[in-house]
Amino acid sequence: MKEIIVRQYQDIIDNMANGLSKINTPKEGWIRTARKALGMSGAQLARRLNISRQHVAQNERNELSRAITLRTLDEMAAAMNCRVVYAIVPDKPMGQIMSERAREKAERVIQQTAMHMALEEQSVSSESLQFQLEQLELEMLKNHPSSLWND
Repeated sequence: MKEIIVRQYQDIIDNMANGLSKINTPKEGWIRTARKALGMSGAQLARRLNISRQHVAQNERNELSRAITLRTLDEMAAAMNCRVVYAIVPDKPMGQIMSERAREKAERVIQQTAMHMALEEQSVSSESLQFQLEQLELEMLKNHPSSLWND
């Protein structure tokens, strides 16, 4: 059951990411770009928000430096009859991220085990190590242990 739930969450993120992967923040930021697209001056936006024009300019700079809060971004967007949509977009499909992490952790376990066995003069073949690596990776992915993300 846990595996199904995790897969559903992965599908939500992956489907969303497919639609958003081509969206990039405009060079001037979203606030200034939307404001200019509406033909609205900084002073006009300031009046709609009941703040100073300098405050609008500061918020536009804060957006570019990633120091703006979501609340401020929401308020500024609403004043332009827009809305803020934010997302965490993965660089790769979520399943691939999970597989890579499980592989990384499994490799560490197998390397440690192989080292201890070699010290005891009980080395195993590289084919056997590869098989064990793949099995451990699959087990980690199937069981979704919380320790997968422990370093």
